[in-house]
Amino acid sequence: QVQLVESGGGLVQAGASLRLSCVDSGGIISSYAMGWFRQAPGKEREFVSAIHWTGGSTYYADSVKGRFTISRDNDKNTVYLQMNSLKPEDTAVYYCGRARLQHSRVEVTEGTYTDWGQGTQVTVSS
Repeated sequence: QVQLVESGGGLVQAGASLRLSCVDSGGIISSYAMGWFRQAPGKEREFVSAIHWTGGSTYYADSVKGRFTISRDNDKNTVYLQMNSLKPEDTAVYYCGRARLQHSRVEVTEGTYTDWGQGTQVTVSS
């Protein structure tokens, strides 16, 4: 059973960096694409980044392209999101999710992911 736990969030100033981690205590995510989404107050959850189960391909929202990097370590059942040059508009709760289908291609739609973690708060001050 997949149990995702996100960590690494915090309060930082604009321009700073954070690295988020998403650990699967169930130890099975190595066969699944993984995605990071975020939800700001009063807004819907939106796609941030996703990575193929092999790690061979990655996708980013235009708003974070060039600043964020997703990676994974399947031996550690962990997915990372390195966030550089943070902006106040990056403030949100960040969630990781597992693709519903094993060995699937990467998707950017929220409905194609499941087993969401509890989220980690990222707050960027100006």
